[in-house]
Amino acid sequence: MNPVWEEWVKLETRRQFLRRGGNALGWAALCALGMREAEAAPAKPAGKPGAPAANPLGLPHFPAKAKRVIYLHMVGGPPQMDLYDYKPQMQEWYDKDLPESVRKGQRLTTMTSGQARFPIAPSRYKFQQYGKGGMWISELLPHTGRMADDMCFIRSMHTEAINHEPAITYMQTGNQITGRPCLGAWVSYGLGSMNQNLPTFVVLVARPSNTEQVQAISARLWSSGYLPGEHAGVSLRSAGDPILYINNPPGVPSQVRRQTLDGLRALNELNHKIVGDPETHTRIQQYELAFRMQSSVPDLTDVSKEPESTYKLYGEEAKNPGSFAHTMLLSRRMAERGVRFIQVYHNNWDTHGNVAGRLPSQCKDVDQPTWGLVQDLKQRGMLDDTLIIWGGEFGRTIYSQGGLSRENYGRDHHPRCYTMWMAGGGCKAGTVHGETDEFSYNIVKDPVHIRDFHATVLHLLGVDHERFSFKHQGLDQKLTGVEPAQVIRDLVA
Repeated sequence: MNPVWEEWVKLETRRQFLRRGGNALGWAALCALGMREAEAAPAKPAGKPGAPAANPLGLPHFPAKAKRVIYLHMVGGPPQMDLYDYKPQMQEWYDKDLPESVRKGQRLTTMTSGQARFPIAPSRYKFQQYGKGGMWISELLPHTGRMADDMCFIRSMHTEAINHEPAITYMQTGNQITGRPCLGAWVSYGLGSMNQNLPTFVVLVARPSNTEQVQAISARLWSSGYLPGEHAGVSLRSAGDPILYINNPPGVPSQVRRQTLDGLRALNELNHKIVGDPETHTRIQQYELAFRMQSSVPDLTDVSKEPESTYKLYGEEAKNPGSFAHTMLLSRRMAERGVRFIQVYHNNWDTHGNVAGRLPSQCKDVDQPTWGLVQDLKQRGMLDDTLIIWGGEFGRTIYSQGGLSRENYGRDHHPRCYTMWMAGGGCKAGTVHGETDEFSYNIVKDPVHIRDFHATVLHLLGVDHERFSFKHQGLDQKLTGVEPAQVIRDLVA
């Protein structure tokens, strides 16, 4: 017996053996049926030489409106009533208690559940109507207002999660429990790469100018979960080498690196023939991608040749690596080079206190750069097939957490309603979907759950969420889970 195989037999448990062999009879029967059917079927003409192989998943299911996604996640939960959900009548409710008829006994976080009062905190910011649809947008976002006719607003997002860890996991993966594939991994798995020299799914973590209360985020949010490991997001660093070890060590030329990888590939292929672990092929593919990225990534991240007109769009901060403006510029460069899914995180939106001190700097970080990204894609003819998503994991409360004055206040987590927006990629521009009550506390029209939102995003990418699954633990796992989810047709152009 081969000594490697002998060692494997010694290490394998009975449970592993039964799991590996449990489907043997079923596969044998299926193979026999397939052979019988093949013998009876008429012969099909051979395909043209050099023609691309068909997508084994049969995706997209129908013509896609969007080819790629740029998802801008505001970590912490932006306060919807200070940015997009205008509630002028709340000025008359200043420092009055939130009526129980509005709260209806709904769950609160431990940060405010012990408060003796829940005093109403009207937004201290002025609003203005923009665009043909007259969308109300805060004075903190003047550049965003200028592109209102390119945007599709969802005022009626809601979730069951009330704390950050489960809420952001839910928003990213469709489940509050960690370990599931995120949206970017699903898109990578289903639609594949548009550039073999760059990752299909890239993650950028922008550095906020204010770091008063940042939330912990980690690679679990861009994990591939139970999908093959090659579909996990590749995180680019904001300082130093964009990816660790992207460059060869001193004295190691590219030719030697190539020979080393060829040797590793041969060893891994031998190991795969003996053990049969699919992760071995993932490792091989990741090594090969890393080699190709050694030339493609430095070119991608080198913005030194961008014209001055670029910085008039994105702002001077785009010259500062790690800033949100810089990540927007990189996002455009990735999109035009064929990166399928670009995930951007911007932290410090958890405004439990000091809204007046923090929200202006948060909005300044993202306002012009986001507008610049939309204008840049539009002038390059790419906005129509690039879906841009902006939003957080939940909203904020109309009542104040902690001290309250006309000039300052804080807001707790609020899962019952919050605002997100999309642009490009086949969404219905210049529209507003959903309504909340006068307190921005409950949804009164057209609710959109996270499952519905994910189903709609997949639809814009040409994917039927009901038919898009992955077999895991004996179940056909889906991004949208097992509970009902629907595509929101009013969001689709």
